[in-house]
Amino acid sequence: MEELGSVITAIVTPFDDQLRVDEEAFVSLINHLAANGSDGFVVCGTTGEAATLTDAEHLGLVELAVRERPAGVSIIAGAGSNDTRHAVHLTERVCELGVDAVLSVTPYYNRPSRRGIKRHFEEVARASSVPVILYNIPSRTATDMPNDLLAELAQLERVDYVKQANDANLAPVDGLRVYAGNDGTFARTLDMGEPGGILVASHVVGPQMRRMVDEPEHRAEIDASLRDVYETLFLTASPTCVKAALNLLGHDAGGVRLPIVEATVEETAAVRAMLERHGLLTGVDTVPPARVHA
Repeated sequence: MEELGSVITAIVTPFDDQLRVDEEAFVSLINHLAANGSDGFVVCGTTGEAATLTDAEHLGLVELAVRERPAGVSIIAGAGSNDTRHAVHLTERVCELGVDAVLSVTPYYNRPSRRGIKRHFEEVARASSVPVILYNIPSRTATDMPNDLLAELAQLERVDYVKQANDANLAPVDGLRVYAGNDGTFARTLDMGEPGGILVASHVVGPQMRRMVDEPEHRAEIDASLRDVYETLFLTASPTCVKAALNLLGHDAGGVRLPIVEATVEETAAVRAMLERHGLLTGVDTVPPARVHA
């Protein structure tokens, strides 16, 4: 089931100077990324600051992405919650809006039992009319879904994929296609014969990540050359450094909403140095517009 794509970008949500969703900047960015290696997008995921979006903003962005999608790209909506009723509601709504798949995270904070996790995803799967991508990220949820549990969940209708962000668990799973959940495991996941990754670095090095799919003979070399990109973009809580990089590159990504804070002078300098090392700032104004938030 590789129709969702290989280079799937977990796209940021651009904000204006008042930290309102900037729809024009979002459409511009999705078109730019589609022209530079991305063949799918997760809208309103972690990198899209879904945690600080209202339901109206969340659904509005998904609707906008579906309506304005570049030809041939897939739109995957983040639709997870630690409240099963809310996850079901979001799943039903984004399916009505015409997405190609939903990304559904393990319920966070509640730390449900294995049985609770299964019941949660039974309800989500029942609510969905499109493929469901499970999202295993214990660093954020405090609960791991081991591979034997993932294989059990694969028996649910429409549960077809997993975004695996627990690197220690990265392995084939019976009944599921696996997407890398971290940029640093993208090459390994492709080497396993899996479809690809749900990525962040593709915001700035999309063409190189596309080459990792298209040129397997150069995959290890390209991956090694991008290690500093992966690391720099996660110097602090995401998407702080991703937005800093996009702003430096001339894309109007804007600021971030609390409790995420904007990059410090030192973090911005590290991002700029990384972009310069990779030759990405040639001909680009390297001084982003000042953004002051009350």
